[in-house]
Amino acid sequence: MNHSLLWVDRLQVAYPPHAFEEHSVSELDWAIDDVSFSLQPGERMGLVGESGSGKSTLGRALMRLLPMGSRINGEVAVEGRSVLQLSPAELQRFRGEEVALIFQDPMTRLDPLMTIGDHCLETIQAHHPKLSRRDAKAQSIATLEAVRIPAKRWGQYPHEFSGGMRQRVAIALALLLNPKLIIADEPTTSLDVTVSAQILQELTRLCAERQMALLLISHDLALVGAYCDRLAVMYQGKFVEVGATKTVLQSPQHPYTRSLLQAALHGEPAPAHSPTVSAPPPLLSLHSLTKHYVLERNPLIRLVAGGGEIIRAVDGINLELYPGETLGLVGESGCGKSTLSRTILQLVSATSGQVTFQGQDLTKLSRRSMQKQRRQMQMVFQDPRACLNPRMTVGESVADPLLIHHLATRTEARERVLQMLERVKLLPADEYYYRYPSELSGGQQQRVAIARALITHPQLVICDEPVSMLDATIQAQVLDLMQALKNELKLTYLFITHDLWVAKYFCDRIAVMQAGQIVELGSTQTVFANPQHPYTKMLLAAAPLLTTHLQS
Repeated sequence: MNHSLLWVDRLQVAYPPHAFEEHSVSELDWAIDDVSFSLQPGERMGLVGESGSGKSTLGRALMRLLPMGSRINGEVAVEGRSVLQLSPAELQRFRGEEVALIFQDPMTRLDPLMTIGDHCLETIQAHHPKLSRRDAKAQSIATLEAVRIPAKRWGQYPHEFSGGMRQRVAIALALLLNPKLIIADEPTTSLDVTVSAQILQELTRLCAERQMALLLISHDLALVGAYCDRLAVMYQGKFVEVGATKTVLQSPQHPYTRSLLQAALHGEPAPAHSPTVSAPPPLLSLHSLTKHYVLERNPLIRLVAGGGEIIRAVDGINLELYPGETLGLVGESGCGKSTLSRTILQLVSATSGQVTFQGQDLTKLSRRSMQKQRRQMQMVFQDPRACLNPRMTVGESVADPLLIHHLATRTEARERVLQMLERVKLLPADEYYYRYPSELSGGQQQRVAIARALITHPQLVICDEPVSMLDATIQAQVLDLMQALKNELKLTYLFITHDLWVAKYFCDRIAVMQAGQIVELGSTQTVFANPQHPYTKMLLAAAPLLTTHLQS
């Protein structure tokens, strides 16, 4: 047997068929089909490919996290020991101590009823029961601080963290037990460029210091180019190209690899946008908008101490959004971008200030009146599961807004849903109509979420990281689709993203947010060519650029 740290030989994986399906072995739909590779201690390998290519399935197969009834052939070994032969007790120790998985969706790892501190203590004490609580907490806090989570947030719950902050917690949990191999499935999907760079610099530093291997699953070719030694390109369950990262990026051999590169570069050049701000009045206006939270929740402590620490998530924002434009909102995780979007929609109440939409102050509307306004104001959430009921089919989820707002009969709704599914490239549409979210990849779920948001033909769409979970090919397609729909339906976008190059490609204007405030606002071309604020300059310096890895 090969004695690499990780050795995979002719691996095949097929998910369990539906109850009404019958397949022979030769007819199985292999999600992973004849994949072989190895990883050495300290080696960093990137795995890229479109949504549904099998990347995440491979990561879960390596840790035996596949659904019951899945069929698996071939061999997976870590340090010469067969993973497929491990007993349940051995498997429990293997996960975490030998190999750790950072999931694409951090809430897969986080229990909403447990504090962040409890998550850390549970992880350590499950593997090291003799370690004192004091030592376990000290080890946990040191790891949390390494991913920029301050100790004061020890007692908070996952729902009190932004999407990016939750992902940092998931990364910290993976690092707690010092594994030999980390399988990182889109670990920076929800993170801004500066934190992404810091996290991956930390991961690569640990790989070198501890001889820990890294399998980085990502749709971001620039990210892989910056941090990986080798690159594997996956298509329809197979490795179609494997080689040194620089070689693959500069001299791709397979047509699919070349198409990925072309799609990734699609988002880097800035088109000649002309801000459409010439037609007053603005569609949306924010005036001195604030949203503050009190960190300390214990009323007794508040009484004794005179109140808890105030988190100024949104701190006096003035902003105007004009009909037909795309305004990009960028900034680090935790700066207040998502809170701002939810305050605009009145999903959370503003502490003070005004939100004016079509001349009407939304902060003064009743719940019923606000519900009527949301037909014109839709949102694509960062996490597609946030708007998808796991017990509803794709068709039912997308049709739901039409029925809620009485915009169509059930028959009419079905036809409109099928048309929308076709537009977001979920084909064949009549097949996806009857699927459930659990049967879709993360990228496919996000496309369903986009379809659901656009089905009512709203005037304003607030997009909270709408393409963050998509591979480069699908990302380019979805952005082109959103641009076409914007022109066709006369949409206005507030586009929240941590990907500066997506913002550069897609947005007319850029607003840079830091610590709850807008620190820079201007045309996309001006902000990128001549940033004024030091924070904007730092963001641009931290953003990876694929073209730098294509140069000799």
